[in-house]
Amino acid sequence: MPVIKIHGMIDPHTHLRDLDWSHKATFETETKAAIAGGYWAVFDMPNTAPSTISDALLSDKLKRIDRVAHCDWGLYFGASQADNSAEYEAIARRVCGLKIYNNSTTGDLLIDSSSMRERHYRAWTTDRLIAVHAEGETVRNIIDLVRKYRQPTHFLHISSEYEIKLLTAAKEDGLPVTVGVCPHHLFLSEDDLPTLGAFGLMKPELKRKSDARALWRAIRLGIVDIIESDHAPHTIEEKGSGEPPYGVPGLETTLPLMMQAVKDGRLSLQKACDMVSLNVQRIWRITPLPKTYTVVDTDHEFLVEGSKLFSKCGWSPFEGMRVCGKVLEVWIRGHKVYDGEQILSESGFGRNLFGFVA
Repeated sequence: MPVIKIHGMIDPHTHLRDLDWSHKATFETETKAAIAGGYWAVFDMPNTAPSTISDALLSDKLKRIDRVAHCDWGLYFGASQADNSAEYEAIARRVCGLKIYNNSTTGDLLIDSSSMRERHYRAWTTDRLIAVHAEGETVRNIIDLVRKYRQPTHFLHISSEYEIKLLTAAKEDGLPVTVGVCPHHLFLSEDDLPTLGAFGLMKPELKRKSDARALWRAIRLGIVDIIESDHAPHTIEEKGSGEPPYGVPGLETTLPLMMQAVKDGRLSLQKACDMVSLNVQRIWRITPLPKTYTVVDTDHEFLVEGSKLFSKCGWSPFEGMRVCGKVLEVWIRGHKVYDGEQILSESGFGRNLFGFVA
């Protein structure tokens, strides 16, 4: 495979930490990691404490990331159990979407009531999409809300054959749904847990190999729209504790894993590139500015080494795995921000892709 250029890589599913969890990672360290992974932009989830569930908390977070981000970015607003839907009109033009956590995950934003989920769907009248954490039978419940309100909805980190069947039917019915899948659910399974231990714990959990095969089939059939990392760093000490948190890093391993999949014949090079760039741009209705691209040597093979990652956490569930696809250069808005070894952008170079900051 040749040296290629990918225009406008975006990861729409990251947990950059910072705020009360800056010991895990910061906006600065993780936007550097994003650039090293080839990304032009990343969208950050709202469940880092304090959760992004009010206009005031959103404004504070916007200002904090704006000061230090190295790549371009967007933020999600979080639907809350206390029903913060009255805030939606004020914040909608400053965020990339609304995130609804419908199944258990990190943080305190779980909404497990069908009536409360519907209340948020009814109140979110903006053209920004809704992104959902939904697993198992909950996927069916959310599809019913999409059918009723016709609100474009992105299903994050889909991980099972059953969920794929539900979403395939939804797409066949013409519903405005899109599907994201993470590399850890494609390349790892529950069989890897004895080796990985807590470093293989994430939400949704690793599934059976048959589920991973179903995800790959869905990619080939075009049911899966994008590959997203669900980058969620924790410290090595936290992962090694008696109560390890859920989540794994992935910003710097997603592209090489997908390039390895291309080399192994699992999907075409064009599809792999589209799923980390063009398809994300289409779903979030973003056009990359001129001279915003990533140069990748698709033939360059290497081993994943957590200690060499830019991410503050310094580990990877893919440790020791052979992959290919070295990022040689990243350009954002005509500025070279990565030369294959060093981050060249300054702190605060990144821009909010969704409206203003204040």
